[in-house]
Amino acid sequence: MAKRFESLNKLYESIRESSHDFRITTAPFQQFDAEQLERTLELEEKGRTNGSANLPGPASKEPDEVEKTIIERVVSERDEAYQVLEDRLEDYSTRIRNFDFDGHFSHVRMTNNSSVDDFRASVASGRNDLHALRKLLRDADVELADFRERNGLQKRVAQMKSPGFTILKCMVIVVLLLLETILNGVFLAEGSDQGLVGGYTLAFAFAFGNVALTVINGLFVIPKVVHRSFWWKLVGFFGILLWIFTAVGINFVLAHYREVSQFAPENMGSAVMDHIVTATFAFTSINSWILFVSGLIFSLIALVDTLLIWDPYPGYAGTYQRFLGRQDDYIDMMSNLIEDLKKTRDEHNLKVEEIIRALSNRRKDSASAIDARSRMIKLFAEHQTNLESVARRLLNTYREANRKTRTEPEPTRFSAQFKLERRKADVDKSSDWSDKELAERINAAQAELIEQMSRISTEFDNAVTSYRQLDNLFPETINGATRQA
Repeated sequence: MAKRFESLNKLYESIRESSHDFRITTAPFQQFDAEQLERTLELEEKGRTNGSANLPGPASKEPDEVEKTIIERVVSERDEAYQVLEDRLEDYSTRIRNFDFDGHFSHVRMTNNSSVDDFRASVASGRNDLHALRKLLRDADVELADFRERNGLQKRVAQMKSPGFTILKCMVIVVLLLLETILNGVFLAEGSDQGLVGGYTLAFAFAFGNVALTVINGLFVIPKVVHRSFWWKLVGFFGILLWIFTAVGINFVLAHYREVSQFAPENMGSAVMDHIVTATFAFTSINSWILFVSGLIFSLIALVDTLLIWDPYPGYAGTYQRFLGRQDDYIDMMSNLIEDLKKTRDEHNLKVEEIIRALSNRRKDSASAIDARSRMIKLFAEHQTNLESVARRLLNTYREANRKTRTEPEPTRFSAQFKLERRKADVDKSSDWSDKELAERINAAQAELIEQMSRISTEFDNAVTSYRQLDNLFPETINGATRQA
């Protein structure tokens, strides 16, 4: 399955992404140090100096230069704080917009059907692959049933050997070949002008011919003696006679070769043939008889070992093996498909669970962002009140010093309290959600996601059932039902 749940994956990635690229901070606005500012502006000195000069005059309506400086410093700080507030509010607005609950809720509704459709497509693809293998298994099953019926083998299961057993049988043949070569080489080396090398080379040639012809005969000819057909039985009996002839013939020639090699004639081939004709059974050495009998024994062992490699009935083992191979392919494919679907289902459900948790976390983050924004607005309001208090203190310090040195009445405005014009925050609440409404929508989305998990689980059960239904579409014969994956 190439891409699983593409829509769900997009929702999963988008909802896990951070909705902002800054760190929440409620750092307070810059606070004035009133005492330090009094010293910096030299308010008492300027107040005494201006008071000695009776400045500002009793009829003064507007603040003098010192008062203007104080007010300008406070207003400037208010405006700077307001700019900080606007920047923070823009950050919060961006973050709240980026939660994009509407988009996520819409995506949840879309993935509810698309995820199920994706899962069904995966099931259908696997079913097509399994359908082809099931048909091949059915063909192999029909072939096996037909073979059994034609050969009267309905009540007998083919004798199948394990790979290890087959390897063991092949190793026995190799060991027989080596043992016969060693044994024959010892005897043949005595009369060879090439010594051990020549003796063992010749011994291997005779041993290979003895064992190889026996193995070929035992695999392909002699087993036909148990065939149901009369003509094939004749072929099998012919194979038995052929084996006897070749085994006796090869070992008989070997024994005569050993006899003649003692005299080391120049034309060894003609000498051996002449010796067979003139002294057929007149062996002068017991070693020649040992070579002859041991060769027959090795040939017999090789024949028995070969006949036990496969089922004795010709063609039965191969036909049955094809059936088992198709059955194993079918079972393995079904097991892999079911395991793959199970993994897909579990991955889907895990992502859905994480999305559900992420939605709950986003609700908390949204509430935190709105709360932090409210705190920031409140802090700004408190900051303006603090600035007003600082301005009043600074003005009072200046005016009190001014009063003490005046000889004329003070301006009537000296008794008036300074009021700082408040700036109000412009808050964009177009993307805000009430916590109650958001909780209801998230609960509804989570319910849809849980339903999606349930639908995927149901589709998984239906998929397994549909795979098993192929056994009914292509039922097997009396060979037996397919093993369950």
